[in-house]
Amino acid sequence: MTSSTDSAGQVDRATADSVLVKEVWLVLALSLGASAVSALISFTGVLTSHHPIGDQTAVIVGSRAPGRPWLDLAWQVFAIVTALVPVALVAHLLARGGESLRTLGFDRRDAVRDLGRGAAVAACVGGVGLAFYLAAHASGVNLAVDPAQLPGTWWRVPVLIAVAAQNAVLEEVIVLGYLTRRLEQLGWSFRRRTTASAVLRGSYHLYQGLGGFAGNVVMGVLFCHLYRRWGRVMPLVAAHTLIDVVALVGATYLIGKVGWLPG
Repeated sequence: MTSSTDSAGQVDRATADSVLVKEVWLVLALSLGASAVSALISFTGVLTSHHPIGDQTAVIVGSRAPGRPWLDLAWQVFAIVTALVPVALVAHLLARGGESLRTLGFDRRDAVRDLGRGAAVAACVGGVGLAFYLAAHASGVNLAVDPAQLPGTWWRVPVLIAVAAQNAVLEEVIVLGYLTRRLEQLGWSFRRRTTASAVLRGSYHLYQGLGGFAGNVVMGVLFCHLYRRWGRVMPLVAAHTLIDVVALVGATYLIGKVGWLPG
């Protein structure tokens, strides 16, 4: 027979789990979950267009005020800062439970090792990712990705670097660190946590095409395994930042100048 104490404990646990589930949905609805829905709508538009997928272009960082560079810069900075608000929300929610971003390994206590690991991961993933993107575009399942269409002003490169860092912090803290931790607290197995995190990562890249989706799912699986091994998101933040810096800045100056890069 179940005691009243056991029953109360089960009710408390069910209530706590319900709160966590709602919390996760709200965080995702304010951040990358919403981005996934947006990407799905965008890809639907691509599929229903009269043009082949390979003939269409996805722009990652575009001008927000063409012909008005200072206003454009203000909008770029605003977008970067507000995109990080969900990370601040996650920090607040963790703190309420006696945890912090340090619990996820998002801190500078092992900066040198984190950067070294991140650079190694970036070198491997970046090269493979580029080859996969070129193959996906050539096969007609991926759009041509134009990383940046910004005016040639003094702030173009600093903004692109800031965008790269913002993307890395947002994605790795929320999709890799926060989401997998909350799912673990809800009793999900490592395989289920990895699947959920990787599919979500792929989903908000669907605006690039099926290649962008598949490539990021694979990257998500790898990052989950590395996070489990190292217990820190910081090396993956470093890796993601380096990958995006090379993609955004490099492609900005290469598209149109080399024949092998679609644009």
